[in-house]
Amino acid sequence: MSAALPSPDWSWEHASRECPILHVDMDAFYASVMVRDRPDLQQVPVIVGGGHRGVVLSANYLAREHGVRSAMPMTRARRLCPRAVVVQPDYDTFSAVSASVMETFRQVTPVVEVISLDEAFLDVSGSVRRLGSPYSIAEHLRARIHDEQQITCSVGAAATVATAKIASRRAKPDGILVVPPEAVTTFLHPLDVGELWGVGEKTAQMLHRLGLMSVGDVAHTPLPTLQRAVGHALGLQLHHLAWGQDRRTLTPRRGPDEPDKSIGADETFGRDTDDREVILRELLRLSAKVAGRMRAARVAGRTVTVKVRFADFTTITRSKTTAEATDVTQEIYQTAADLFLALGLQRARVRLVGVRVEGLMPRERVQRQLVLGARERGWSEADRAVDQAASRFGAQAVRPASLLGGGRP
Repeated sequence: MSAALPSPDWSWEHASRECPILHVDMDAFYASVMVRDRPDLQQVPVIVGGGHRGVVLSANYLAREHGVRSAMPMTRARRLCPRAVVVQPDYDTFSAVSASVMETFRQVTPVVEVISLDEAFLDVSGSVRRLGSPYSIAEHLRARIHDEQQITCSVGAAATVATAKIASRRAKPDGILVVPPEAVTTFLHPLDVGELWGVGEKTAQMLHRLGLMSVGDVAHTPLPTLQRAVGHALGLQLHHLAWGQDRRTLTPRRGPDEPDKSIGADETFGRDTDDREVILRELLRLSAKVAGRMRAARVAGRTVTVKVRFADFTTITRSKTTAEATDVTQEIYQTAADLFLALGLQRARVRLVGVRVEGLMPRERVQRQLVLGARERGWSEADRAVDQAASRFGAQAVRPASLLGGGRP
């Protein structure tokens, strides 16, 4: 993947010298793993998922050309692509392949922030003297993963986390995209605002209603005007993102010799349900439970993971890593709810949901800043008051209003 070269002596090797942040994302990971040892499936549309009433876990690119997407009901996927071959997921194999890939990353740099089974950020600034430019490192990783795992990945290289994330998406499938600092605005500004990392569907729709369609529209809106329209914190965050300014630094999710640290909870419904409000209430209850445990342990975390198990026992997870670590119930719930709603489920019956916060660190180390879309004050203090009431009167003394008066489904 490349753009017009600025001069005859310009190269991706040279351009990537100032792009030490890599975002590596496996291409159609679950589908690629399931078909890699099946030559008969290499050139046909493949869907990984459950039975007739299940949902799509993943689809290869041939199936995606017909409109098949993850989390889509299987019945709709079959209508869109009747020629597709449906295969059952093998979660043990997924985990084994993911562990091998992450170990490959850690052999290149100790600064690896795992986002999910199939993607991670790497800071390779300490590896260039040994392994060459970030571009060379990206090529090395792609070649090694292909040789060892027989799957492909795409890599975005940039000076910042948010830009690297977008770059890897634009490099798909099986490509590398380098966005050097001098090309950041040229790369970002033509994109739809919804492509900015951290801008969800609701925020994108709000910006569209304001006439801010592209990243460039946001960038060239005076900051005071933007903040009056969308709020001080969100306006400032959008302004930084639109100009490619990201103050985030990578935090290794797991060192080579220590396990990942996380706190989570899940719940199996008494009856399978497709009621979105019921599921969201359960996510709120689980978020409050997890956040309370985190505050008791005096830790905060940046990565929120939602687990959804369907009636046919197909299980999917979705994760999001936020700019700042948190132990605030409302912030954890909002992230979890956004992840669930982004699945776009249509009458798929859910058996179990779970919430987990990972990448934990001591709360004393957390320097709080305003987080995209979050309230500017109040939730943290409310949580502390809830903790005090629960300590004195019991865990059920204070609960969110939406959880009062109704039992679990």
